[in-house]
Amino acid sequence: MEDAAQVLRGRTVTALTGAGVSTDSGIPDYRSPDSPPRNPMTYQQFVGDEAFRRHYWARNHVGWQHVDRTQPNAGHRALATLEERGVLRGLITQNVDLLHEDAGSRRVIDLHGRYDRVICLQCGRVISRAHLAQRLDELNPHFLEEVLSGGLTVADIEVAPDADAVIEQTSHFNPAPCEFCGGVLKPEIVYFGESVPRERVERAYAMVDDAGALLVAGTSLTVMSGLRFVRHAAKTGKPIVIVNRGETRGDPLATVKVEAGVTETLTALVDLLTR
Repeated sequence: MEDAAQVLRGRTVTALTGAGVSTDSGIPDYRSPDSPPRNPMTYQQFVGDEAFRRHYWARNHVGWQHVDRTQPNAGHRALATLEERGVLRGLITQNVDLLHEDAGSRRVIDLHGRYDRVICLQCGRVISRAHLAQRLDELNPHFLEEVLSGGLTVADIEVAPDADAVIEQTSHFNPAPCEFCGGVLKPEIVYFGESVPRERVERAYAMVDDAGALLVAGTSLTVMSGLRFVRHAAKTGKPIVIVNRGETRGDPLATVKVEAGVTETLTALVDLLTR
């Protein structure tokens, strides 16, 4: 930890975060050693098969409420404090839960989108997920009662990082079309197999370039979406600190790797970098 602080001390920092930052808030990740196997829906499945879309919206109708009630943890607040005190120039997150913003971070790039908005694939209109929830309740008046019967709560149902939830019976669920054009609605989230908008990627590269070091927290960097920024930082000679339990694809490029919990490490770094 002191080695990490020594690398970052006296430099402005850009942070890159993943699902491991939010696990202490109750949102499970995909790839930690203790995570159960998951098969997230791909973009091709969602746009190409009505049954997949029905299944997704049924599960999401439960799962999004869990994410909506989730609160930032001390790790999120530590990064907001580092920004407030001038250490952190900005934050790129692979998460869609908005917990960084809720914690007070102001300069955030939501690389993979955000769970609270829905976009029409035909007309491009964007609506809030809360508004869609009202429409889905009207189309499926007893669905949540059936799912949550037997004393279960939303928090009791397994929830995935993309605001999804595990439900077996979804064939009777009625998804809502776009109320403006009748088109297909999709969460404003980048799916597996879908590209991050180029403009967003360019802003993230600029944020890495704008700082003197890169702090990576809570991501295995398994997909290129996040790994490219670590490679870019290394190519431009910036020191890289990685905080993660378990191996990451960026470890060979790290100046310092902290093999420890994300929350406690980020909290400690606030003291080490601002005292």
